[in-house]
Amino acid sequence: MKRVVIAGTSSEVGKTVISTGIMKALSKKYNVQGYKVGPDYIDPTYHNIATGNKSRNLDSFFMNNEQIKYLFQKHSKNKDISIIEGVRGLYEGLSPIDDIGSTASIAKALDSPIILIVNAKSLTRSAIAIIKGFINFDNVKIRGVIFNFVRSEKHIKKLKEAMQYYLPDVEIVGFIPRNENFKVEGRHLGLVPTPENLEEINKKIETWGNLVEEYLDLEKIVEIADEDYEDIDDVFLWEINENYKKIGVAYDEVFNFYYWDIFDALKENKAKIEFFSPLNDCEVPDADILYIGGGYPELFKEELSNNKEMIESIREFDGYIYGECGGLMYLTKSIDNTPMVGLLNCSSIMDKKVQGLSYVKAEFLENCLIGRKGLTFKGHEFHYSKLVNIKEERFAYKILRGRGIINNLDGIFNGRVLAGYLHNHPVANPYFASSMVNFDG
Repeated sequence: MKRVVIAGTSSEVGKTVISTGIMKALSKKYNVQGYKVGPDYIDPTYHNIATGNKSRNLDSFFMNNEQIKYLFQKHSKNKDISIIEGVRGLYEGLSPIDDIGSTASIAKALDSPIILIVNAKSLTRSAIAIIKGFINFDNVKIRGVIFNFVRSEKHIKKLKEAMQYYLPDVEIVGFIPRNENFKVEGRHLGLVPTPENLEEINKKIETWGNLVEEYLDLEKIVEIADEDYEDIDDVFLWEINENYKKIGVAYDEVFNFYYWDIFDALKENKAKIEFFSPLNDCEVPDADILYIGGGYPELFKEELSNNKEMIESIREFDGYIYGECGGLMYLTKSIDNTPMVGLLNCSSIMDKKVQGLSYVKAEFLENCLIGRKGLTFKGHEFHYSKLVNIKEERFAYKILRGRGIINNLDGIFNGRVLAGYLHNHPVANPYFASSMVNFDG
């Protein structure tokens, strides 16, 4: 159970590029399991390419400590080493006075050593002060440091001297120079998802792995990660109520925001999953339910609209349909006046300002495809779109924390279609999979 958290002093210090590079470099010798702290769909797809294994998310808002440990144990028990990429700064979480939702909370739950990435641009002694502050702030195990954006050999020499003088017990894992190859394209929801440009992103990850081999001490990372882990017995993650159903899941360049644990939960409830592409295919698969997840439909609206055969196939589909965020947009009448499927009596438009960005708590108002009346669950929302000309009046869940679609309501529900902005994780909504395979209207 070798494991190490790659944390940052803040956002924009290079966590994803360096973490992914470490995973890629170590994968040449080890079977590596990747993780991402927090609600993030995109970064794990970079990990997937680097390791060949499906990266998983660990989140202390969605999960309690026992669930974090058990989920980690479930996915890491047959791996050589686990690399856990943090989110934002090490201590940033939901609240300014506790660590729920933070990278630190995951490191504590797993009793994991931490390697801290520091932006060393124009810093020497101040960089050491930052590291000392992070070490002394809370009871976590910062065992190593990576200095990013170093300027020169002279800069490196000064950083080494300062570390030896002030923090001799903290390992220096390496120094990474300012390098254009260590950059990655991003947009309003994060990095560019890998399915959009697989060939180019593959090349980037190969380059990051080579640079990590050149500038970081990989064996030191493995040594830091080599700490005992105490196994735990079975822990409840999600509800199991088996019922065979065929579920067609939209997965392509447009719709690819899924937690892989969702598919595990569905399969454990005896669902059979078949992927299809609303962008490239002509018709939906033979299925009982369609599941259209999140993504960037606004960037492909013309292509989606022009695939008339797929739109007609979805309109004629006689099973249940669940849409989540991007899937919700696709099921409306239009995206920015470009015609879409039209199974929901409303339209979606993009805004320059973020419309929803938070962890969410909600309560089911009635039985539906992903839960049952009166039960509460958690999720998250992150979108720049909003719905307009809403003629729908039936909503399946009330938002207790967050925004939803309108008036703190989410999950438009017309009996056949359920669609909302709330993103689900199967631990945060443990009823998701069992409800989906058992829903009978």
